[in-house]
Amino acid sequence: MAYNVLIVDDSATTRAIIARTLHIVPAVQLGEVFEASNGQEALEVLDQNWVDMVFADINMPVMDGVAMVEQMAMRKDMERIPVVIVSTEGSETRIEELLRKGVRAYIRKPFTAEQVGQVFREILGDADGF
Repeated sequence: MAYNVLIVDDSATTRAIIARTLHIVPAVQLGEVFEASNGQEALEVLDQNWVDMVFADINMPVMDGVAMVEQMAMRKDMERIPVVIVSTEGSETRIEELLRKGVRAYIRKPFTAEQVGQVFREILGDADGF
């Protein structure tokens, strides 16, 4: 099964790095990779496309990652989509707050392909023989 992923970050370079990383992770079969530069754009992408997992930054203009997670939690069609935060911000207080809001994992920038692959497999399981 191929998984559709949404990458949300205000940096096009970071979005490209995450996408490239997902493409090289062993045993991860990607379907479509969608991109958004802020939380509002992400919600619009989610309204129009099936997405299995979201990788999102915290600090973005228009709508930040926290507000995006809160909006997703209030919508029946989005509340169960796993969100992974990928950020340089990493205080324990902030991570705990995000986990309470429903974020499934946190990856600190800079990251490795192994970290991304491990989180992907932990969240989406081993249905495809990960």
